[in-house]
Amino acid sequence: MIVLGIETSCDETSVGIVQDGRIILSNKISSQIDIHKKYGGVVPEIASRRHMELICYVVDEALKEANITLNDIDAVSVTYGPGLIGALVVGLSFAKAIAFSLKKPLIGVNHIEGHIAANYLEHKDLEPPFVCLVVSGGHTILVEVVDYTEFNVIGSTTDDAAGEAFDKVARYLGLGYPGGPAINRVAEKGNRFAFDFPKSYMEEGNYNFSFSGLKTAVINFINGLRQKSQDIPIEDIAASFQRSVVEVLVYKLINLCDRKGIRKAALAGGVAANTELRLLLSEEAAKRGISIFFPSPILCTDNAAMIASAGYFRYKSGYVSDLFLNAVSDLKL
Repeated sequence: MIVLGIETSCDETSVGIVQDGRIILSNKISSQIDIHKKYGGVVPEIASRRHMELICYVVDEALKEANITLNDIDAVSVTYGPGLIGALVVGLSFAKAIAFSLKKPLIGVNHIEGHIAANYLEHKDLEPPFVCLVVSGGHTILVEVVDYTEFNVIGSTTDDAAGEAFDKVARYLGLGYPGGPAINRVAEKGNRFAFDFPKSYMEEGNYNFSFSGLKTAVINFINGLRQKSQDIPIEDIAASFQRSVVEVLVYKLINLCDRKGIRKAALAGGVAANTELRLLLSEEAAKRGISIFFPSPILCTDNAAMIASAGYFRYKSGYVSDLFLNAVSDLKL
């Protein structure tokens, strides 16, 4: 079964074509990072207009790379939330048009579900149940993946998501946008134990995440140094901040695996590409006999191959959307 996936939830216009939920035939991504970089973050109106300009071209490129035509498509899968509402509408409208014209099934996919499915593309033998930590600019969610389309959300963000905290601290350090890759790169040259920034573990058994206090502590520390006209040790601050985020993420994921008795864990989302997160999680998982799964960095970013994969598994479970499907900016998993 060949599924065409469309992803326009934020600032990547992506079209992917996947066979049987596991095999990538193509995965084209047109990023808008250079456009939004000068604003320090994504401007929704600009993102929506850029999606409109690019979507036809990206579909054509994906079909060429897969060496197929639209007539070879068995179903159309599309992100309908969560995300920027204007951006979502562009991809959803285009997907509806393709599905209607070809008389093919339309499958609406939750963006978070898509990130989880990225692991099925990377690891052909991975099957539920497992625990997955989805970490991105807008989301930090701890999920028990019961089945391909059945999820139990155990913990989520109460304020700033991990990726959002990375972006804000990076801005104060003058590292630009996006902040995650910038801090990851600079932190490699710093001392992760230089500063003891706070870590929010909350009470025992609470799997929610809070990074607002950490972000504020780091920003206040930087402002304090500037007020005293002292040098800003950017590498050490970045490394210490990153350690505070990563240690909380790893602790809660491993702790949940132990509590549930599940010996498989996966990462997903943009922050899943962070090298320290991968390293520390691998080390802690090995100590406890937990198998750990990561997507390739390209599959950690927003991409349509993961949406096509998730769409395949939803279709196999009997799920099909109608043409009245609406975009939902705050869609829950």
